[in-house]
Amino acid sequence: MVLQVSALPRTVALTALLMALLTAVVQGRATTENYVYQRLFECYAFNGTQHLLDRLFYNREEFVRFDSDLGEYQAVTELGRPDAKYWNSQKDILEQMRAEVERVCRHNYELEDPLILKRQVQPKVNVSPSKKGPLQHHNLLVCHVTDFYPGSIQVRWFLNGQEETAGVVSTNLIRNGDWTFQILVMLEMMPQQGDVYTCQVEHPSLDSPVTVEWKAQSDSARSKMLTGAGSFVLGLLICGVGIVMHRRSKKGKKACKVSRTYLPLPYSQLFHGEGFSQKRNVRKL
Repeated sequence: MVLQVSALPRTVALTALLMALLTAVVQGRATTENYVYQRLFECYAFNGTQHLLDRLFYNREEFVRFDSDLGEYQAVTELGRPDAKYWNSQKDILEQMRAEVERVCRHNYELEDPLILKRQVQPKVNVSPSKKGPLQHHNLLVCHVTDFYPGSIQVRWFLNGQEETAGVVSTNLIRNGDWTFQILVMLEMMPQQGDVYTCQVEHPSLDSPVTVEWKAQSDSARSKMLTGAGSFVLGLLICGVGIVMHRRSKKGKKACKVSRTYLPLPYSQLFHGEGFSQKRNVRKL
């Protein structure tokens, strides 16, 4: 992992710039009207240790650097010898640069570690032949693994449970541009009826390997399978329509309701004990 830090102590940067200009004058060379002075602060993290490089460039050519493993400046070209000699004689500058390993590298590493080093995205796996063709003919079976992070991944091919190593071709890691990767791993094959090819993917984000199978089938077998699947789906649709119609018919029967309306009898009939007469009305709801 490399962390490039552009923010530097102003005093050190100013000293470096003045030394670069003075060096050109001392060596009898006139400074060009347009020049490029660059400084790269690089932090390398490996197994819990940090390594700092402070690299200085003049017109795109590195001329001096500070290496934290050595604890001093080193000249990369003749132009950098006076600078390295001067800075190595300044104890305060050397102490400051040695402290940058802890102050900058380790600090930035701890900030970036949860976001970058511990970030994991599970891969998506798809298997398909490169072209349609009959059985017992040469073809390429492609295992496309994409949208995974980090980039460390292992993809293996199996034929009927046995690992295939011959005829396996792989691309390099391809960056998707969104902090994820993809890779294509292809297997040369001559499929026979009933063969089962399996692409197995192992990745740090997975608790167990992901496997995707591809079964070799003839065109007639594939057509029968598609026909059977279509018939099954059609049967489900017909069954669903029948259930809906049956429920609607039951609701229609329940909609007929018998109600009773009680009408008072004439006053003359009350003495004969007939009470109230009943009239049945049927209303359709």
